[in-house]
This record gives sequence, structure tokens and C-alpha cells, in this order.
Amino acid sequence: MDLQKQTAPAAASAPAPSELRASDADRDRVADILRDALAEGRLTAEEHAERVEDVFRAKTVGELEPLVRDLPGAHQHRTPPAYAAVPGRPTAGAIPADPDENVIAVFSSAVRKGRWRAGRRIHAYSIFGSVEIDLSEAIFEYQQVVIKAFSLFGNVEVRVPENVSLRGTGGGVLGNFEVDTLDAPDAEAPVVFVDGWAVLGNIEARPKRGKLVADILDRVQRKVDKSVRKHL
Repeated sequence: MDLQKQTAPAAASAPAPSELRASDADRDRVADILRDALAEGRLTAEEHAERVEDVFRAKTVGELEPLVRDLPGAHQHRTPPAYAAVPGRPTAGAIPADPDENVIAVFSSAVRKGRWRAGRRIHAYSIFGSVEIDLSEAIFEYQQVVIKAFSLFGNVEVRVPENVSLRGTGGGVLGNFEVDTLDAPDAEAPVVFVDGWAVLGNIEARPKRGKLVADILDRVQRKVDKSVRKHL
């Protein structure tokens, strides 16, 4: 009886790095390089706008590479930022016991957002209601901001910029208390402390993607604005 030689199917070759699908982090990295190039005058406003559009249309890493190939930022080794030590919690008496602002929702909703001046202490109370405190566009006049939150059958949400530090202390009684730990690379960046208790309710604090403290970015923004006006 003849034996038929069976050959194993060829293993599928791994895709080249340039053929991999682009992630949000890949697009953000390329967009940062393009932003720096605009601020340095290497790209005109029109060129920058065209390339940014191509960034968000790109599906693979290989489609992103040509957009920054002629820019020095694409060939520099970027080391991760060294995160600064977060200042300790305010000592007793360092921050007044009375709040600069109360945000209260009782069988209703209360929202604090937009361009507003954040005080050193904010109290938030939600009783069968909903409270939203959005610091993503706020003006930080103090480095340390304390938010005292209490939720009873309610919800308290705190949103902060990505380039501040965020800490939380508290808990829940048949409820949820969740604060994302966030470390800022800038030693002078604001620190937001969220303290509270959720009783049959919810308290959460986290960064808002893409939002940064304007004060820290003023210098870069002025350069970008100057370059844009120059090429208009």
C-alpha cells in the first residue's frame, strides 16, 4: 500500500510592524509631533491641518509614519516623563473648614462646569439627586483643592484635567466610591483630593480625556497662536 506524504500547512507569517492597526495612542503620538512642528514653524497651518486629518483617517501604523517622516520629532527618542512627587494632604488648618462653594442636589441635579475659579474647598451633597463637578476648564488659583462629597441614593461625579494629580479617600456603604489615582509630571500642577462617603449611592472621580490645565500650557499655546496668525 502506498503511503501518501502529508505536508503540514504553511504557518501564517506575522504581519510587519507597519501593517499593524493603529491605536489611539499611536495617533496621539503623531498628532503631538505635528503640533510641535507647527509651533516651531516647520509646518504651515494648512499643512498641519491636512496632516491632522490624515492622522485620524489612518488605519495602520504604516499610514501614520509618512506624515512625520520629514520632521525631527519622529526620530527623537522620547523618554517617559518623570512624575513629580505629589504634595501631602493639607494639614489641619491649612485649608479653611468652611467651603468656598456648595454644590447641592436634593431630588434634582446640580452642575458646576466651564470656565470657573475653583476654590480651596468644595462641598458636594447628592440626596436622591445628581451632582457633576467638572474641573477640566476651571482656573486653579490654589495648588491644593479639596472636594468633600456625600451621596445618599444619589450620584457625584468629579472630572479633572489630565495634567493634574488626583487622590481620594473614602468608601461606600452599599454604594460605590471610586477615584482614579493620577500623577502629574509637573511639580507645580494642582492636586485634587476627593474625600467622601457613598451610602446606597455613587461617588467617582477621574480625568477627562484630552482636557489639560490651560495655565500649564499657556507658553505652548502662545507659540501655536503666533505661528497660525503668521501663516493666515
